[in-house]
Amino acid sequence: MAVALSRAGLGGIAGPVSVPRYGRDTLSPGIVHFGIGNFHRAHQAAYLDELFEAGLDRDWAILGTGVRAEDAAMGSDLAAQDFLTTVVAQEASSARARVTGAMIGFIDPADRGTILRQLTDGRTRIVSLTVTEGGYYVDPATQAFDAGHPEIAADAADGLADPKTAFGLIATALLRRRAAGLAPFTVMSCDNLPGNGHVAENAVAGLVELVNPADARWIREAVAFPDAMVDRITPATSERERRSLREDFGIDDRRPVFCEDFRQWVLEDRFPAGRPRLEQVGVQFVADVAPFELMKIRILNGGHAAIAYPAGLLDIHFVHEAMQDGQIARFLSALLDEEVVPLVPPVPDTDLAAYKQTIERRFANPKIGDTIRRLCLDGSNRQPKFILPTLRDALRAGRPIDGLALICALWCRYCHGETESGQPIAPNDPGWGRLTEQARLARSEPDAWLRMRDIYGDLADDERFRTAFRQSLQRIWNRGTRAALDHYLQGR
Repeated sequence: MAVALSRAGLGGIAGPVSVPRYGRDTLSPGIVHFGIGNFHRAHQAAYLDELFEAGLDRDWAILGTGVRAEDAAMGSDLAAQDFLTTVVAQEASSARARVTGAMIGFIDPADRGTILRQLTDGRTRIVSLTVTEGGYYVDPATQAFDAGHPEIAADAADGLADPKTAFGLIATALLRRRAAGLAPFTVMSCDNLPGNGHVAENAVAGLVELVNPADARWIREAVAFPDAMVDRITPATSERERRSLREDFGIDDRRPVFCEDFRQWVLEDRFPAGRPRLEQVGVQFVADVAPFELMKIRILNGGHAAIAYPAGLLDIHFVHEAMQDGQIARFLSALLDEEVVPLVPPVPDTDLAAYKQTIERRFANPKIGDTIRRLCLDGSNRQPKFILPTLRDALRAGRPIDGLALICALWCRYCHGETESGQPIAPNDPGWGRLTEQARLARSEPDAWLRMRDIYGDLADDERFRTAFRQSLQRIWNRGTRAALDHYLQGR
């Protein structure tokens, strides 16, 4: 019979499952984290758990919070099991489970007064975030802070008197700490964005600039926003994973996390308020994260997009199943070799060809259960970050772009709203209605898709790209996804 996960139940968890051996009552909070979803608990929280297990830095425990309803639901479920999480790391032929305990509390998103009190507590020295790529109020076309976003405008309208966004809360707390003579905390983004520290800085300071430019200048001068590259494939949890945990490990966990064994975290070493000694558990601290994050975003995340949309159109459910499809796997490999990797600058102590092979192996891991639908999610935010920058660089360098243009065309066809077999595709983007409308127009007029200037910007004016996109989309509609992939592979 499965043991319900809780502090009291840890003694009843048997077999190969690791549990915290440190006393959780020895932990004290040093980090407030916004967004306690699966990736955070498989990554940052797991690293900290290992650090505490090593007997180090137990004054850096996590207090979770958020600003969305789903954060509150997650927090409630975790509170019922004393903020413990089972993390199951899987390779093709193995799986290992560990109960982690780095989180020691959660503040309800509705209780903004308590959030602010904790942010202004001197023990809080890092505020970290996993609020997704779309949570930073970035204009897709310009990649600049969107000061006109309704949620930002609402926080600014009342002078941050009652902030409701994560960045409004962070900004208000920083200004209150300054007024109280407390040093600012470090703001650490753990989201998958190019220059995520700079993006977080623009969100906080950009909001404050709407209220008081002098305060915004102080934030840019006094507050550290280190860049980070984060990596661990972590699918959404379904009943499939909860059942597997009960059957294979004897644990009943409301919010388990299943992930790959691989993980990587590269951090800019800029923490004036102090930091935990995460280098002791495998985190790389460097002066410049940019080469690492560019490599990861363009090869791994760009690679995800390359397999996601053809697989979605062909009714393939899991990522590893897409990699078992020889045509899709060949497309991924050829695209990376010819159009992506050559435009990735050298990365310290890294062989890019070997990194690419590691990515392909990770995608093919059948234990992960990562879904194609998850990879297809939120293309309007992901394409401008993971595909279009490589496309721009390729155009400037006069290099091949046919595969990158084909990904754009496959995304357009996906947004039409049905697979090639006629199965409906449920809405999978915050702007799904608009995307579907443009995709349907583009069936007979491909340029209609590129007229979404907030996504494509001046790429829509490039005749070489327009022609390649138009030809790919027409080929998909006239002959199908497989014919379009085959045309690319044969034309190399």
